[in-house]
Amino acid sequence: MNGMPWFADFANYLVSGIVPNEFSSNQRKKLKRDWLDYYWYEPYHFWICTDSVIRRCVPEEEQMGILEACHSSLYGGHHGGARRAGGISKKNEMPLTTILEIDIFDVWGIDFMGPFVSSCRNTYILVAVDYVSKWVETIALPNNEARSVLAFLKKNIFTRFGTPRAIISNGGLHFCNKAFDTLLTKYQPPTILKQEDKLKSLTGR
Repeated sequence: MNGMPWFADFANYLVSGIVPNEFSSNQRKKLKRDWLDYYWYEPYHFWICTDSVIRRCVPEEEQMGILEACHSSLYGGHHGGARRAGGISKKNEMPLTTILEIDIFDVWGIDFMGPFVSSCRNTYILVAVDYVSKWVETIALPNNEARSVLAFLKKNIFTRFGTPRAIISNGGLHFCNKAFDTLLTKYQPPTILKQEDKLKSLTGR
């Protein structure tokens, strides 16, 4: 199979279902197991990676050109051998923004989904996502009222993961109200950020 790309066996199997005759029993099993992570979209072959990103399979003869473009060209990440004479003026400096270091379960995003068609009298789903681990806590609810939010936070977040440093919401009345503030005070209040405040902190504006 000289001159054939490394993914030729996968492409042939996807298109025709044919396994090379010279394959051993283990190679046949591996091919039939791994082909589910690949798909053919003529003339390209794609691989669904473990991070769920779909990437194009690149033949060997193209690989060096891609690496050189990324590392050595003027538009590459390493800017090749290009050097700039002199310093950068204040006018051309990029603004520096502070990077907030947070630990797991320090910052949660919370919001309602719905209303949906009623199921067991529930029409809403309250979702909370930890910004670091992407851990998700959800609950089905019959309403989107503030008292439901408070009960959810006490049972699913505060008592299980501790008091977060920040809770990010869209600023709806079910999240921003006196009862909510009272609960946060009781549990050593975190910083409550609305979505627009978050964007400001990220952009430095």
